[in-house]
Amino acid sequence: MNGNTTAASIPGALSPPPAGLIGGIGLTEVHVYTQRPAPDGVCSGCPHVHAVTDEGYFVLSGRGRVEFHDLENGFRELALAPGDYVHFPPLVMHRLVSDDALVILGIMGNAGLAERGEARIYFGPDVDASPSRFAGLVSLPRDYGLAGALDRRDAAVRGYQGLMALWAQDRPAYFAELKRFFACHCAAISVRADELRAQVEQGPVAWARATAARLEALPRLSETPSRVFINRAGSEEAFGMCGILRPMLRLEQFAGGMQASP
Repeated sequence: MNGNTTAASIPGALSPPPAGLIGGIGLTEVHVYTQRPAPDGVCSGCPHVHAVTDEGYFVLSGRGRVEFHDLENGFRELALAPGDYVHFPPLVMHRLVSDDALVILGIMGNAGLAERGEARIYFGPDVDASPSRFAGLVSLPRDYGLAGALDRRDAAVRGYQGLMALWAQDRPAYFAELKRFFACHCAAISVRADELRAQVEQGPVAWARATAARLEALPRLSETPSRVFINRAGSEEAFGMCGILRPMLRLEQFAGGMQASP
């Protein structure tokens, strides 16, 4: 290999390397809030929606439910037990409910987008009409920790109770409100499309290109660097929309060398 060879010219190598976890996904251990019931009497997270990202849940322990709302089906509810897996597309509003200490592994299709505003909590039309009220509610966990996260959840569920009342009493009004909320979110996030696109390019798109380059290199051996990464348990914690989170964000490169011969 001569001194002028670049990473881009090596079969199977890309520069810069893909960011984050394999495939550009996000993985988060989620302990659904159980510190106190929400205003409707159940332990839950915040109802929220994603604009462009698919999401999945793998149940690690406990039992519970996920509630769905979409423009095609309206309200649906799915029971969750250990070992179950479910995934769903964007523009399906969802709320996790814990019946017995529900803990899931959350899988996001595009790591980093939700943290950049791609997800929106449902507080109801009055809050959506007031950007300052919305911003104040969203920031409660940052300002007040767990107490703020529970207060934010309670505010969301109070708005959600109004939506559920529409589902029970006035289906056309329910679907109109759901459509309003989805349109509100898509309009709000559209101004950040370039930022989100850049994140996708660094994550899932870069991972797909790396795989394509390795396929192109066959039958030659790929020159992919032999780097091993680990996320240490307990290295991160956050108060999220669904519960207390341990997101797998901080990857450490394993530096172990060749073992000495006995």
